[in-house]
Parts: sequence; structure tokens; C-alpha cells
Amino acid sequence: MKKLLSLTLLLGLSTISMADAPLDNELKQAMAATGNIKNGKQVFKLCIVCHGTEGWGTIDGNYPQIAGQHPSVIIKQIADIRAGNRDNPIMFPIAQIKVMGGPQSIADVTAYIGTLKMTRKPELGKGDNLAKGEKLFYRKCAECHGANGQGDEKRFYPRLAGQHYDYVLRQLKWIQSGKRRNANKTMQKRIQKFKLADFEALADYISRLEPPKEITAPIGWKNPDFQ
Repeated sequence: MKKLLSLTLLLGLSTISMADAPLDNELKQAMAATGNIKNGKQVFKLCIVCHGTEGWGTIDGNYPQIAGQHPSVIIKQIADIRAGNRDNPIMFPIAQIKVMGGPQSIADVTAYIGTLKMTRKPELGKGDNLAKGEKLFYRKCAECHGANGQGDEKRFYPRLAGQHYDYVLRQLKWIQSGKRRNANKTMQKRIQKFKLADFEALADYISRLEPPKEITAPIGWKNPDFQ
């Protein structure tokens, strides 16, 4: 797996300024395709290095939990990264057509990810300012991401419930600064005046939102496909 990652980095970094395919075209094709879970399991091997065999990411927030995420969100983010609309130097080479495959492969791996259940124990913040976090969430986030952080698949709004604290915190900072270039412009405006303490309280509250029980895994569950 390390050799594969090294190869993808070598292949991808030489073309990092180029998009392999137009975003709109790829997005439409991947969204319209019927995902093949069996093939998606093979493509998912590219994801394991960072997101883990369960798709839970890492508790330090360096990599997000992708299990339980809306398929449209995963497809859009892969397409955005591939087209150069979102900066992600680690994932960019892996997402290339020559490595991951075309729109059908995006649909396939998304279908496989859709079979994975979320961890019940994401990384949490300190828990010292949850009242403030809750207030900020309902004022600035709930309208689009839902009162329970469930997101909106049709509008490509991600599920926030169950996401790791540090990952949410970092993305909030990047959206505010413009570093996450594919961020929703309305959201960027809404959080433009936030300070670090606001982000910390908000991310802490979000990390404690519980996803529906039917999409969470039992404690101690391991993905049997990669044991």
C-alpha cells in the first residue's frame, strides 16, 4: 500500500495544476451512474491509507470521517479535488483518472462508502462552551445543515453530525480565510467575523451531534472486508 501511495504521488504531482476532466461533466456523469459496490471496494483501497478501513478518518482530525456521508457530497468533493477547485495535495494525485478511474469509479467507491457505518466515538472538543456553540450553530448553520447536523444531499451540504472536532475546526478556519476554495460563499460570509473561540465552541458542539442510530456502527466494529 505504501508503494501504491508513493506511485500515485509521483504520478499526480507532476500534473497538479491541471484538471483531468471538466467538473460539471464529471459531476453529472458520476451522479447519474449506478455505483457498483464490488468494484467500489477495490477502489476504496486507495482511501484506506488516510480514512481507515472503516472510513472513520482519524481522531486527530487530519482526515475526516467519510462513513455515513451523503453520496452527493463525496462525489462533489472528489470531483472538485480532481478539477483543482479544492486544494488537497494529499488526495489530489489519488483522485486522478489514471489512479482512481473515471466517473463510474467515483460512483462505485461512493456506493461502497455508503455501506459503511459511522463511529459512535468521534473526536470531541473540551466541552467547556457548548451553550455558545449551540447558539452559533442554530444562528449560522442549522438553516442549511439541519437542526441535527444531517446535511442536505440534494444541495451537496455535508452531514456534520459525528464529524471529528479538529477536522470541523480546521475547515471552518479555511472556509473563513478562503483557503477552502470550493466552500459555499454564503457560509463564508456568515462566519467571516468569527473569532477562534467562536470556531472552537461551534466545532465542539457539532462534534457532539449524534447521527441516526441506523447509520452508526456497534462499539468495536471492524470492517470485515479488510481484516
